[in-house]
Amino acid sequence: MLSIIWNSFKMALQELRNNKLRTFLSLFGITIGIFCIIGVLATVESLKSKVQTDIKSLGSNTIYVDKWQYGEGDGGSFPWWKYIKRPYPKYHEMADIQVRSELADAVAYTIRTSSNLEFNDYILSNVNAYGVTEKYSEIVTVPMEFGRYLSDAEFKRGTPTAVIGYTNAENLFGNPENAVGKQVKFKGKSFNIIGVVKKQGMSFAGAWQFDDAIVVPYKILAGMVVVEYNSPLIMVKGKDQVSSAAVVDELRGIMRSIHRLSPREEDDFALNDINMFSQQMDKVFGSVNLGGWAIAGLSLIVGAFGVANIMFVTVRERTSQIGLKKAIGAKSSTILTEFLLESSFLCLMGGLIGLVLVFLLTKLLSAFLPFPINISMATLTLAISICLVVGVLSGIIPATIAARMNPVVAIRMK
Repeated sequence: MLSIIWNSFKMALQELRNNKLRTFLSLFGITIGIFCIIGVLATVESLKSKVQTDIKSLGSNTIYVDKWQYGEGDGGSFPWWKYIKRPYPKYHEMADIQVRSELADAVAYTIRTSSNLEFNDYILSNVNAYGVTEKYSEIVTVPMEFGRYLSDAEFKRGTPTAVIGYTNAENLFGNPENAVGKQVKFKGKSFNIIGVVKKQGMSFAGAWQFDDAIVVPYKILAGMVVVEYNSPLIMVKGKDQVSSAAVVDELRGIMRSIHRLSPREEDDFALNDINMFSQQMDKVFGSVNLGGWAIAGLSLIVGAFGVANIMFVTVRERTSQIGLKKAIGAKSSTILTEFLLESSFLCLMGGLIGLVLVFLLTKLLSAFLPFPINISMATLTLAISICLVVGVLSGIIPATIAARMNPVVAIRMK
């Protein structure tokens, strides 16, 4: 078997050397097909990984209690009139949920506002400030690069301390490490910087953008702004092994009780399940993958016909050799295997060219996109498997014709 494999490989290389242009043109369809499907899969997998990471940064198994329903309406048809009169989530409701909920692991209240961030003569415009409560960091990961995160005492007292995003620290102080211990002004109020959040990079899922923000205790920020007009939000993280659907059901009952709604009244609040975002993105990526497979399928069909054409010509050119092999005892199965392997090797060559092009494309795109594009081992295995399957399908008919030849008739043919 090893001898057959080696001879088939040499025959494929010989075919490539002897008929470079013909072989290249025939394999071009395989190359384009592999390039399309592996390029799409690698890009989509990398983008999906980035988006899923961003979604996780919103909080795993977390429900956002808000007046607005996320993702409802499209094409400018968002029914804002339905939600505009709803009451905004209030701080005391967070405490009520903490007391009443049996499925919640952590509950936090947040607000967000924006203004200039000043240090000496340096001013950054439109910097977001997140006013958060104690349990916020148990729901959303806030990885620190330098310094420390806000303490429980600072939350309770509402002290003017802040952790600053990496990009803001870079822009104001050059070296982000120098930000710790400095004093900045936000809306005319001085804040002591006690930590710098690790660099986050661009987000695709509307995640908390720490790079261009500061995080401060809720009580200090609530005293500086009108809470109602600054995106108030209650975040509820479910306990481990508890489904988000169960948490949503429990929260609906609690919120309806807090708002004293009768059984016939509609909810005047929204419960936005972060897990639903992940499921919606899976559907989007599934559609993109399907499109990639469709384009690749057409290219692979064209390539398969090209390889089949090569194999038909090869069988005709080697008819006398086939007859001689069978005359000295070669089995039909051996002849069949040799041509199938040769066909598979030709498809692998076309596939390898496609993989090289995909590799170059990933390096090019990674330099411009805010996330790296990687080709996983599963994707490489898929590419090789596709090449082998196409090779076998392309060579099955020519190989069968060669295996069934009469040795006497085949030797006489030129």
